[in-house]
Amino acid sequence: MIIADGMGLSAICFSFNGTRNNIHGCPSDPSQCGLDKHKEVIAEESCKCNGWKNPCPPPTPPRVNLQQTAVSLTEPCRSCGHTLADHVSHLEHVSEEEMNRLLGIVLDVEYLFTCVHKEEDADTKQVYFYLFKGVINFVQYKFSHLPIKERQTICELSKMFLNRINYWQLETPSQRRLRSPNDDGAGYKVNYTRWLCYCNVPQFCDSLPRHETTHVFGRTLLRSVFTVMRRQLLEKSRQEKDKLPLEKRTLILTHFPKFLSMLEEEVYSHSSPIWDLDFTVSSGNIQLGIQPGNFELSHRRDEREKRKATEPYNLEDAKRQRVLGDIPMELVNEVMSTITDPAAMLGPETSLLSAHAARDEAARLEERRGVIEFHVVGNSLNQKPNKKMMMWLVGLQNVFSHQLPRMPKEYITRLVFDPKHKTLALIKDGRVIGGICFRMFPTQGFTEIVFCAVTSNEQVKGYGTHLMNHLKEYHIKHNILNFLTYADEYAIGYFKKQGFSKDIKVPKVKYVGYIKDYEGATLMGCELNPRIPYTEFSVIIKKQKEIIKKLIERKQAQIRKVYPGLSCFKEGVRQIPIESIPGIRETGWKPSGKERGKESRDPDQLYNTLKNTLQQVKSHQNAWPFMEPVKKVEAPGYYEVIRFPMDLKTMSERIKNRYYVTKKLFMADMQRIFTNCREYNPPESEYFKCANILEKFFYSKIKEAGLIDK
Repeated sequence: MIIADGMGLSAICFSFNGTRNNIHGCPSDPSQCGLDKHKEVIAEESCKCNGWKNPCPPPTPPRVNLQQTAVSLTEPCRSCGHTLADHVSHLEHVSEEEMNRLLGIVLDVEYLFTCVHKEEDADTKQVYFYLFKGVINFVQYKFSHLPIKERQTICELSKMFLNRINYWQLETPSQRRLRSPNDDGAGYKVNYTRWLCYCNVPQFCDSLPRHETTHVFGRTLLRSVFTVMRRQLLEKSRQEKDKLPLEKRTLILTHFPKFLSMLEEEVYSHSSPIWDLDFTVSSGNIQLGIQPGNFELSHRRDEREKRKATEPYNLEDAKRQRVLGDIPMELVNEVMSTITDPAAMLGPETSLLSAHAARDEAARLEERRGVIEFHVVGNSLNQKPNKKMMMWLVGLQNVFSHQLPRMPKEYITRLVFDPKHKTLALIKDGRVIGGICFRMFPTQGFTEIVFCAVTSNEQVKGYGTHLMNHLKEYHIKHNILNFLTYADEYAIGYFKKQGFSKDIKVPKVKYVGYIKDYEGATLMGCELNPRIPYTEFSVIIKKQKEIIKKLIERKQAQIRKVYPGLSCFKEGVRQIPIESIPGIRETGWKPSGKERGKESRDPDQLYNTLKNTLQQVKSHQNAWPFMEPVKKVEAPGYYEVIRFPMDLKTMSERIKNRYYVTKKLFMADMQRIFTNCREYNPPESEYFKCANILEKFFYSKIKEAGLIDK
């Protein structure tokens, strides 16, 4: 049968549907419904006619029209000469239900015949692992480790994507040849024909069984249409963003581009596990139950703890363990709704970058808008890389050669095209502007970063940071959590900003003999945390800071009393216990069990203990050099050497003013007296000896008082 293209179908779809709606109004006489046109004469075995032909045919091609002029049963057939009554004699005793079914088939055949007459595309005239399962596997493979709420967002995106595929109009093979003349169109032509027969045409022809595109096609079709489909989806989303509700706008404009980029990586990957028939995620606890035309989300439960059908699913069950004194989730949700509501937040537009924006913020926004893309590429000995892949590899070789002039071009070329090496490529406007070349050593538990560069005119835009963050997430998915690289003097600063250090966590026996050693370069390493979503890390930290800031503001509004600021830091104290901050307990802060055990002493009891200890120190025979502040006349230059002076008189005043709310503050001031003395005076001096003797006496007394362990 000749099949019509989707464009031809859509052109006459309206009139066709109107005709179908009138089918049940057809007269009971089969000659008035058109069934006579598609049946030979049963009684005459020699009759080869394939249907009654009107002796007065219309001059134009047939049209789908049930409002025909009545024809007499005695009218002869133009083809065989038999009367119309002979052509419909077998339908005299057919039930109305069967008649309607036959009428539907007739209508579909005539409709397709009309489409063929109107069709101009030659390919259309000449006309399976499930795709939906691959997308489900992708969601589980990439996102099963996320919290439930985040997984629900991803599931919404996957349902949206699958729904778009089911109603996507494929371009004809001839259109595809014009767009990509070098691509092999034979496979696409086969898939296109199947799509027309099983997915597109049955939308209008009820007699043909219809299948969802996502249920009868797999990776081959998705690979052939994904690039064009992704671009058109994002363009359409941006054009219609103002028509979308706020929650949908955030979902589509913020999360959908990244979802499509990650899916594209798996679609074109030769080793992606999402296409395996027996794919499972052992750690995943989420399952997508998808039926034809129905997308639903279900959660796995232990068979021993089955939930009743009437029992609502409660997200509280999946939360982390509650901690004593933790902030109520209602309050956190209220603050979250405030900081995410543009109307509730004052200040500049969120689309504009602030002066304190993260380094990768601009790059992240460009990726969401589809301006830049990230792809892991590499050469292969098993199959011929496509033209786009080879162009990207050549582009990477050029970028590395220009940005790393001291590295031999032949060496760069050899590694970039080496099948054992891969490169994370940064693509902008269809061309390579940066990349990170690396080699993975799964058995050794690390990856060696060989080259890392961004073209000079695209630097200082956050691309380098975002590139490295993508590489980190790629390795977390492949369960390799250590990076090693040799950095020259110009690259050390960049790698430090990306979390690298000279403290190598990988045992030396694991990497010696595996990685390339470069003269004059420094070996640096980076250990990855699999719980961190690196490409969104700065956004998460920023949001956490905003939440804490809002919580502090709410708490401040509830507290009436205002305390003076801390002055101890001006006097040289580098840190103090949290519990010593005036008013901290009124805010609701409580020390942990360990801290409560250490500082369980009553304030008045602590005051008396510290006062007695200080009095004993002042009464010691070697305390005379430290009784009062050092006079400048007696010790010229003392205050230029000693930045934070301390003496027993000052400590007495602080005791009187109840400054020492913890023993740590008291001990810190006393220790400063001894340290300052030894720093200013020579070891053979009398002052130096007095400090040592008095220090031993002091520690013996605080042990007796129970301030420190004996």
